[in-house]
Amino acid sequence: QAGPNDLQTKADRLVQMSICASLARKFPKVTIIGEEDLPTEDVTEELIEDGHCEEILKKPCPAQYAGIKEEELVIWVDPLDGTKEYTEGLLDHVTVLIGIAYGGKAIAGVINQPYYNYEAGAGAALGRTIWGVLGIGAFGFQLTEAPAGKHIIVTTRSHSSPLVNECINALNPDSVIRVGGAGNKVIQLIEGKASAYIFASPGCKKWDTCAPEAILHAVGGKITDIRGNSFQYNKEVKHMNSAGVLATLRNYDYYASRIPNAVKESLVP
Repeated sequence: QAGPNDLQTKADRLVQMSICASLARKFPKVTIIGEEDLPTEDVTEELIEDGHCEEILKKPCPAQYAGIKEEELVIWVDPLDGTKEYTEGLLDHVTVLIGIAYGGKAIAGVINQPYYNYEAGAGAALGRTIWGVLGIGAFGFQLTEAPAGKHIIVTTRSHSSPLVNECINALNPDSVIRVGGAGNKVIQLIEGKASAYIFASPGCKKWDTCAPEAILHAVGGKITDIRGNSFQYNKEVKHMNSAGVLATLRNYDYYASRIPNAVKESLVP
């Protein structure tokens, strides 16, 4: 009997089956890596999405990606980022993440917020999709910078630790926002609600960061581990981001320079 603490919920599994089976049918040569195990049985037709988005297809493909072969792409899927918050009813924290990597780098991403606006009352449009491609830009939201001179840090809600807090305190923030989901935290950056996303702990995985990284980089932001190393997304890479996360839309160097050495040394990539 699975209760709310079986955090790998039925929703995770169904969403992943839908995304991965739909992508595999349309692009059989890509590598797809998902948070849940890929389905081995046939997926029912009602879970298959075979449409496409005209708005995206109108955009020109950036020249540096025009010659990519299907088999050179790796797609990282998190069917439900913010699972713990989902089971607790904090639906605005929940995102669906699909990141596309080429040559080990995140080059395109989709962050879907299925419950966006869920508290806005009847008649409000529910859900939104944010997407971005390096060389094209990012869409589906209003790019906003955090208030100048303010140091607002967004960090984990459910995976805090002494190290996480030590790192944040060292930055002397004006305020700290604690929310679930890596996708949600990067949204806080690109919508100007936070100036840095800092998580000094293992726990985050490649499928958590690939899509948000592509969107953040498409608008001039930066994401690395706590030690300043870029994330690699080739199919052989280990799934855990062992050395945490440091991300900003602007002023990355300011925050990176203030991470204590003791924190860096305690996190091994």
